Formats: sequence, structure tokens, C-alpha cells
Amino acid sequence: MRRTAVLGSAGTLIAGTLIAGAMAAPAASADSGPRTASEARGVAIAAARAAKTGVDWKDCPADWGLAKPVQCGWVSVPLDYSKPNGKQIKLAVDRAKSTGTADERQGSLVYNPGGPGGSGMRFPLRITNKAPLWEKTAKAYDFVGFDPRGVGHSAPISCVDPQEFVKAPKLDPVPDSEADKLAQRKLAAEYADGCKERSGEMLPHMTTPNTARDLDVIRAALGDRKLNFLGVSYGTYLGAVYATLFPDHVRRMLVDSVVNPSREKIWYQANLDQDVAFQTRWDDWKEWVAKNDATFHIGDTPEKVEEQWLKLRAEAKKEPIGGVVGPAELIGFFQGAPYYDSAWVPTAEVWSKYLAGDEKALVEAAGPDLSDTAGNIAAENGNAVYTAVECTDAKWPTDWATWDRDNTELHKDHPFMTWANAWMNLPCATWGVEQQTPVDVKSGKGLPPVLIVQAERDAATPYEGGVELHKRLEGSRLITEKNAGSHGVTNLVNPCINERVDTYLLSGKTDSRDVTCEPHATPKP
Repeated sequence: MRRTAVLGSAGTLIAGTLIAGAMAAPAASADSGPRTASEARGVAIAAARAAKTGVDWKDCPADWGLAKPVQCGWVSVPLDYSKPNGKQIKLAVDRAKSTGTADERQGSLVYNPGGPGGSGMRFPLRITNKAPLWEKTAKAYDFVGFDPRGVGHSAPISCVDPQEFVKAPKLDPVPDSEADKLAQRKLAAEYADGCKERSGEMLPHMTTPNTARDLDVIRAALGDRKLNFLGVSYGTYLGAVYATLFPDHVRRMLVDSVVNPSREKIWYQANLDQDVAFQTRWDDWKEWVAKNDATFHIGDTPEKVEEQWLKLRAEAKKEPIGGVVGPAELIGFFQGAPYYDSAWVPTAEVWSKYLAGDEKALVEAAGPDLSDTAGNIAAENGNAVYTAVECTDAKWPTDWATWDRDNTELHKDHPFMTWANAWMNLPCATWGVEQQTPVDVKSGKGLPPVLIVQAERDAATPYEGGVELHKRLEGSRLITEKNAGSHGVTNLVNPCINERVDTYLLSGKTDSRDVTCEPHATPKP
């Protein structure tokens, strides 16, 4: 799950003709209606078509930034799986071929980095760039990335003009008055209206179950009988939904930094839980900054660091730094530290420079770059997809009193992210298309062991999510990284985790019981 302070601060085949690459239609779940059953038939038809067509791999377009030997292609999927022969959309896919021998090759490893709204198209670069952690896996698998529906090159959606989207400063997320709240509510409603106006045809179909169906069509197009999947953050929920809908289509599934899949959590409560976890990790970072005061000179106790943070917010509110960095932009930048350990040092360095009288680094890090047209289009698109998927996946409270009560109470002890998160999600309160009931994530017949990796102090996907998914997927194994909180564990150096990931992806073997690993190394200034 991705966080940014934004708002106020987007030929017929029938099932009987399936060929080997497509596999049989998934059974509709017990709590599904006729529509879900028709969608199950639809995905079987689409997968059979994709298995027959395959992917026409070619060099990637020059402006995609994916040099040879990475190859790109397209997979066509129905916009609406209940109408598999109706309108089709094209999904962008790419790959880097496995580096091992023909005997070593085990198929494709398909990746989703999260969001919702994230592109997986850079994943094959882990092979071409010879990333050490993935060297063994790269011998066995083609690394395959894709832009999910609505994202990037895959029928992209939009909710506002991208240049308007990045303009700054935005309203302070922390309200001082009812008037402040009213202004934010107005912006959120306008954003929801903009999504429907600019992307209305796509919105009803921008759901996690549909992206899971797309994943099965991609699997068939790749010529794989079963799916090998790596999902991080929101990608874990995509994987969990895929495992529920297509349990016997899974070969290996590795999920890292897990969204709590409980229907009661998707998505309103999940975001409230996130606010608590972000505060915890923000406090961890402040403690680290204080211990390294000799380097950063921000404060030698966590309390003093917090004082400096509040002072910085107040200064930016009174007069935006460089004319563009207000409190909303500060949160957009500083949230990187509780998100990723890799951001601890650079975030503290920028802050330290500002306190020493150099505001340029902070303006460049936290302010918008209006000249970066492509980057701004990508940022607006990512936010639009995030909003569309979370708002359409599940029912959200429609009464402002609920939002106001829950976030006012939570903000008292967890002020770092609460209101910024609330405004980002508030378009869901006035969403213009029907909101669905989340999939009841659970094991199905034929599902092999799933490997779950979770840091104990993760801010974006709190630890309980990994525990909950582990309970729901029979035979799964949970690896806990103790006393650690970086989001996305499998791409960090921690031999206790790295070796088990390699073993699982190469052999399918897991430990006989759950494993707790010591934390990876703490960042050093």
C-alpha cells in the first residue's frame, strides 16, 4: 500500500476448447452471485485465447526506459469479464529471460510491487542489472513485469490534469477548524467527480479481483500452466485474491509486507490501522535520528526531534518553504523514513541541511517539479489507480460523521499520518460507481504452500496482516523479521530471509514451522 498526502494537500472460444496453457475455469466462490460465475467463465475464455495467441515479444519502445535485452509485449483482456467477447484492453508486459540452462528454467516469475497503482515493469532489470540477491532465482525464471489495468501503458486512467495534480503548496492536512475540514471535503468530492468524468468507463472494472483475473490471462499468454508470483505490499492482496479465485493455478507464491485480507479491514479499517503503525515507525526513526545527533544536529532526544518537526511544520504553514513546500509536502517527503529504512539517512540529511540554512535540498526533495511532465503524468495516474481500486473494491462509510469521529480520535495519539491519510481516501465516501464486497480470502483445493514474509514494525502494512493471511492460507509459512520495519523485506540483505526465499522459489520447500529472523542491519549515517 502506497501513501502520499495528495488531496488538499484517480473470435470466440468457449471453455470446452481450452488448451494446456489456459487451464480450466475457476469455480465461483460459495458467496458469489451469478455475475461472479459468469466472470469465472469469462476469464477461462480469455485465458484460452491468450494461450493460443501468446505474447509477441519485441524490443521495448525507446521512451519506456527498458533497454535490451528486456523485451516488451501486450496481453489483451476483457474490460468486463462477464462479457469476455466485449471491449478488450491491452496490458503492457515485459520480461528478461532466465540466465540458467534449459534444464534449470522453471518458467516465469511474475511481479507486482503494490500500490494499487504501481508498475512492475522495472522488475526484469533485476536480471539485466545482475542484482546479487536475485542471482540464483534468475537462473530458474524469466522475470516478468506488467502494468496492471489502468496503470502506465495499460489503458491508463486519470482523475485530474497531471500538472494541476502536482501543484503546491496544498492545504495543510491537519485541520485547525471546521472550515478546514469543509475545504478538504470539497476537494475530495471534486476528485471523485473528476475520476468519473475522465475515466468513468473503466472505474466499475478497476478492482483487485479483475486484476487477479488479468494475472491469470497473463499466465496463460506466457505459456505457463501454473503461476509463479512475487507480490509486495498491495501485491500481497492481489496474490491472496488470486490464490482464492485460482488456487489450483498457483505453483509458487511469495508475498512480502502483507495487506490484512480480512473483509472487515478492506479498505477503510486498513487505512486507520496504517496510521497507528506509521506513528510507531516514525517514533523509531526519531530515536535513530537522536542517537546520531553528532551527524545530523537535529536533536539529541526523540522529544527534541519531534519539537523540531513541529517547528518545521509551523514554519512551512506560515510561509511555504521556497514558496512550494507546506505541511502537506513535508509529510509527502518525510513519510519515506517510516516507510523504508533506505530513506532514513537521506531524509535526515535533507533536514539537517535545512536547519543549517540550506533550504534548496528540502525544496528539491519535497517540492513539485512542474517540468517533469512524464513523471507528473505517472504520479497522477498512480494516485488515480490507487483511489479507483480501493474505492471500488469495498464499501466505505458515506457519512462524514464517521470519518470525522474516527480520524479525530486517532489523531490525538497518532498525528503523523492520520489526517493526510484520511483526505487521500475521502473520495471513497462520494464514489460515483457501485462499491463491491471484497473477496473472502481463503485456501482452496490445490493451493500449494505460500511463503509469507513480514517485518514486525512495518508502517504501511502492519504485522497483523501477515498473521491474518497465514491463518487463512492452509499450509503457508510465515517468516517474521523481528524488530524491523522496512516495507518490502525480500529486496534487503538479510541472509536468514534471502536464503529461505531462494530455497522456496527454486525447490518449493519451506521450513517445517514458522521462522523468526533477526533484523537486517540498521542504516548508518
